[in-house]
Amino acid sequence: MDRPCRRARLRVLAPLWSAMSRSVTGAAPSHAAARPTPLIREAVYRAVWRWHFYAGLICLPFLILLSTTGALYLFKDELNAALFPRRFVVAASESPSLGPDRLVYIASQAVPDATPLTYLDPAGPTAPAVVTMGKDGAKTLVSLDPRTGDIVGRVAADADVMGVIRRLHSLSYFGPIANGIVEVVAGFVIVLVLTGTYLWWPRGQTGGVVTVRGNPARRVWWRDLHAVTGFVAGGGLLFLALTGLPWSIVWGQQLRALSNAAGLGQPSALWASVPVSTVPMGQALTTAGWALEEAPVPLSRPKPTAPIGLDRAAAILTERGMPAGYELVLPVGETGVYAAAAYPRDVARQRMISLDQYTGRLLVDVRFAEIGIVGRAIQYGIGLHKGEFFGRLNQLLMLAFCLAGIALSITAGVMWWKRRPSGSLGIPPWPRAPRIVAGVTLLVLGLGVLFPLTGAAILAMILVDGGVRTVAARRKA
Repeated sequence: MDRPCRRARLRVLAPLWSAMSRSVTGAAPSHAAARPTPLIREAVYRAVWRWHFYAGLICLPFLILLSTTGALYLFKDELNAALFPRRFVVAASESPSLGPDRLVYIASQAVPDATPLTYLDPAGPTAPAVVTMGKDGAKTLVSLDPRTGDIVGRVAADADVMGVIRRLHSLSYFGPIANGIVEVVAGFVIVLVLTGTYLWWPRGQTGGVVTVRGNPARRVWWRDLHAVTGFVAGGGLLFLALTGLPWSIVWGQQLRALSNAAGLGQPSALWASVPVSTVPMGQALTTAGWALEEAPVPLSRPKPTAPIGLDRAAAILTERGMPAGYELVLPVGETGVYAAAAYPRDVARQRMISLDQYTGRLLVDVRFAEIGIVGRAIQYGIGLHKGEFFGRLNQLLMLAFCLAGIALSITAGVMWWKRRPSGSLGIPPWPRAPRIVAGVTLLVLGLGVLFPLTGAAILAMILVDGGVRTVAARRKA
């Protein structure tokens, strides 16, 4: 990274520099001390650079994975239709559709000894119906032409391509501990964007702000490309990190619990007058939505009458204005309910309904407008994150940020390779100003307070770095 020009004036951090300057020089406060000296500016720059390097060291491989899988998942419908047309596209027809009960029966015949778990309503005239069959914990997705009943696809849920990409994106594919890494990385992306903005800040140089100098053979070309890409896309990467955090295993769960307790998330009052199970909606439905994942599945009151059946339940949902493409969970046992959730691209049309299996009585009906303000804000953020809010433009904008994440990772790797000394990692040295190092480190650690897992990783890095420096100093002594 180029050394800062002596003419640079960074007013935002002037108070911090002033305090650090007095700590280093021992001078009393004065008007002149309000302006950082070149020595202080250089020390702050190197301390920030060191933390930028550390954050990148943690993030780069995961940022490439998250950006790649995220870019693919943005176009899941288009890719599914292109790669698996038989399974995801059926012929449009004026013929009436078969009832859900008949379609579930056909799927049950195709997967003997398995139990039907959910029914996915066709989202459009060329979309199939999908029945999820379960046996011994394994699930099979059976896709059917809703008008003819023909089975057009059958795949194990764990082998569904977009399902695999989604689990890779969250690292849940490798278990809950790996899923926690995503939270750590998201926190470090925030550190990267903030420290990168400081390092990019114009300091009188003629390039590397909005233009790229040199050619690919020179390190300055990669440095400038990295800096300019970060300047253009940094806000987008910050947005992706922040809107991805609500799904995280610690920070996201705490945010959900706090918002629900404050009445700003799940509308708990809607469940007050109905019996509920201990099963959360997020376990029963794959489309429950962030705000309602922890809401309990209601219970039916057992009655001597026969259940209303799947066809009648689907008809009630249609009468109630449920958007097409809803997912419907079939009742299990005598207290089970018909629980349905719709998660259309139009976030404001998201809805959840639960019906008594004997009477069809409405137990819970949650519209998007009834969710608390925090829950709605996060759902909007997630919709934008997934490219579902305002059509193709949303998809392309998020794709650009994903590609920028990959580009930043590649340019950072090449830049490091070109500058590293032979036989060394090439870690930027700390400045010889302990108080400035401590001040910048405390600022970074302050971000860790907001994101616990990231904070734990930052603290571990501080301890390891301090230990390595101590050992190195003893060897030199």
